[in-house]
Amino acid sequence: MDITTHYFDTVVIGSGLAGCRAAIESVNYGTVAVLSKLYPTRSHSTAAQGGIGAALGNEEEDNPEWHTYDTVKGSDFLGDQDAIEIMCYDAIPTIIELEHMGVPFSRTPEGKIAQRRFGGHTRDFGAAPVRRACYSADRTGHAVLFALYEQCQLKGVKFFQEFQVLDIVIENNKVQGVIALNIKNGSIHVFEAKAVIVASGGYGKLFKVTSNAYATTGECLSILFRQGIPLEDMEFFQFHPTGLYGLGILITEGARGEGGVLINGKGERFMERYAPTIKDLAPRDMVSRAILTEIREGRGINGKEYVYLDLRHIDKKILQERLPEITTFCKIYMGIDPSESPIPVVPTAHYAMGGIPTDNDGRVLRDVDGSVVEGLYAAGECACVSVHGANRLGCNSLLDTVVFGRRAGKAVGSVLKSIERGKVKKERIKINIDCIEMIRNNKGKETVASIRKKLQSSMMDKCSVFRTEEGLKELLEEIKILKERYKELTISDKSQIFNTELLEAVELGHMLTLSEVIALSALQRTESRGAHYREDYPERDDENWLKHTFAFLTEKDIEFKYKPVRITRFKLEERKY
Repeated sequence: MDITTHYFDTVVIGSGLAGCRAAIESVNYGTVAVLSKLYPTRSHSTAAQGGIGAALGNEEEDNPEWHTYDTVKGSDFLGDQDAIEIMCYDAIPTIIELEHMGVPFSRTPEGKIAQRRFGGHTRDFGAAPVRRACYSADRTGHAVLFALYEQCQLKGVKFFQEFQVLDIVIENNKVQGVIALNIKNGSIHVFEAKAVIVASGGYGKLFKVTSNAYATTGECLSILFRQGIPLEDMEFFQFHPTGLYGLGILITEGARGEGGVLINGKGERFMERYAPTIKDLAPRDMVSRAILTEIREGRGINGKEYVYLDLRHIDKKILQERLPEITTFCKIYMGIDPSESPIPVVPTAHYAMGGIPTDNDGRVLRDVDGSVVEGLYAAGECACVSVHGANRLGCNSLLDTVVFGRRAGKAVGSVLKSIERGKVKKERIKINIDCIEMIRNNKGKETVASIRKKLQSSMMDKCSVFRTEEGLKELLEEIKILKERYKELTISDKSQIFNTELLEAVELGHMLTLSEVIALSALQRTESRGAHYREDYPERDDENWLKHTFAFLTEKDIEFKYKPVRITRFKLEERKY
């Protein structure tokens, strides 16, 4: 197998918003390579529709203090408040910076950046909804990513597209580099570097119904976990309330921000029962549970497992100008015009609050005491700086990626001169080649599709919006069986060129690892908080569970340790809307 070695100061894994923003910053201090298993502008960041949060106050009075409070409360008080404050106060200069980089934000009649309402964002500490989401129609992620990608090109960032990361090499508590497979021809590439920034996105494909792209399988988290790096708060996975029924394709929260309402089979605007103050603009975890409760209690549309999102009362011109993409989605995938017919929706797996633990500058933590791995950073959805806690507010994801992507790139720049470039040993390269060849040549009876389908169905049934001890234990037994089946995996495609079956087999092994961590973390947390809802423990338990979960892989099993939530200003309160 051909092996090529590259030398860079910084290697960024992932070409989405966090990866591109980190690259733009770190290239100011040295050479930068960005590895992506997709063409960069196909990264999942382009799927973000509704907006990016910042208290600009362009359309209504607003300030970063209210944004900070909303994010803390939205996180069900599990978010670290110092990190949240950094994000919310950095939001305003970040939006201005993005505008100067060329992001074509939608505009008010006066020419200011337009803003709309989003779930959980309020004025006066919860008094009423506020217009805080800056947007570019309903293609905000697409607009921001293209602008950042252009800036990367202008600054001389080197992209290696369609490269599958096989290993992130850590030795003696120092990152050495990255080993990757060139998907186009099957060759092995070694990237030796002073620093590595992991910005590889989420892992929504662990679930059967998801808004996530096929590439979001979380392998970089699993790669680090298998080397002793902990994963934080993995039990918290967000389900977006409004996925197209049967497909999971996202209908942006911006649709409700523009006035859309949810109605049940009786024609009732049911969110008034669950969040009487802000109704359909409640946080996503609350709306998702409300929708499924209506369905469980027999108030789905015609007794079926969905409700309606009704946009018919919104002016057609507004739908065309501000929500063109979802209008098109509804016409293509459902055969309906949302200006004339309500949209059938049901919650869809959407966003990972947990991930690789980092400090406020993106440095990866290797224990609960805050010790770091030299030269290793993470940002974006794969990371857990814990600004989202137990539940992420809508339009805080894009903000997280660019704020902490920038901070990670800046942190890398501050140490590049003082650290040496890593060295990847031949033995480590051979181990990865052997693993690939073992999958390619294994003569078992199992297929990737059959194992993956069972895993996704089981995760959806037993570890989604509602969870129980019985269901989680059953899930863990099923994952154990699937891991044994994985050893008998076989693939029919033995080629080197664009062997997607081989890549899916590699991804599946990591998906099994992450699913086990999520299920075990959910089993440990005997309370309900944010997106983690235990029907057998329906109350929030601040006395025992106001803490972060850290999962460690040991020689014996997965073990758990805990870390206190950093509370600086906003004290615990009942989470009412």
